[in-house]
Amino acid sequence: MATVLIFCEQLPDGNLRKASLNALTAGAALAKATGADLHAAVLAKDAAALANQVKEFGAKVVHAGSAPQFEHLVAEQVAPALAELAKSTGASWVGCAATAAGRDVMPRVAARLNAAMASDVMGFNGSGDGVTATRPMWAGAVVAEVKMTSAVKCFTVRTTEFAPAEKGAAGEVKTFAPAAGGSQTRFVELKEVKSARPNLTEAKIIVSGGRGTKGDFKEVESLADSLGAAVGASRAVCDAGWQPNDLQVGQTGKVVAPNLYIAAGISGAIQHIAGMKGSKTIVAINKDPEAPIFQVADYGLVADLFKALPELRDAIKAAK
Repeated sequence: MATVLIFCEQLPDGNLRKASLNALTAGAALAKATGADLHAAVLAKDAAALANQVKEFGAKVVHAGSAPQFEHLVAEQVAPALAELAKSTGASWVGCAATAAGRDVMPRVAARLNAAMASDVMGFNGSGDGVTATRPMWAGAVVAEVKMTSAVKCFTVRTTEFAPAEKGAAGEVKTFAPAAGGSQTRFVELKEVKSARPNLTEAKIIVSGGRGTKGDFKEVESLADSLGAAVGASRAVCDAGWQPNDLQVGQTGKVVAPNLYIAAGISGAIQHIAGMKGSKTIVAINKDPEAPIFQVADYGLVADLFKALPELRDAIKAAK
């Protein structure tokens, strides 16, 4: 029987990356539409523990490949093993979450499988051989529906469009022996940015600042801390060096969909909106009443952020 194979990522601490649960939901929907079985793949130095984390989230089979080269996720090491597994399992679709690592790994897998590739997939339509994928193009200005005609199809999924998989009956764990990596690329060092605030892509509340902050993020950070929120930034802010690139929200940054997104001093360029328009509730604060951000906001306040944010913070404190 044909299979849909979802690659599940390992975090540096050995745990499952939460975005992989969203990818498993997408895989389950695709498997149902195509009449295939859902399989998952994990690669780690010792993949048994990671496989046990994955097996309860809907996959019929979890393939666990253990090897020293998978202690750290290096795309040039992972892609050959994943491509060989796809061949041996008869996978007709191979996918993963559209994380930084997923975007690095999956095109390499597609090249090895001579497969068509769709990135940032937002949903699947149709059934059987007629399944198509929807994905954003032109910085999210349009959404395209694409049909891949190759025998094997590869994809990454925009995790904000799929709910995390829920626990259910445990699937079977099968071990396999990946071929020794022949890549000249080796892991050297991970310089991870650590913060006491929530991870930007997993936060339920995000407070973002734009060019209107003039580089002063004190009020943005204070409001975020009062809400237990993550801090984000527009591309203009990161390009100016006011905030590090890992805080950038947008088409070329991180795509987020929190329950609450507060945009302070952000005009609403299409690139930024593409990265946060999936948020459940959007609050925009900007001095310019014509700012494009108000077109996607659920609540808009035409005001100076340096006056509005302290007042909002004081109101939150009083409410608590």
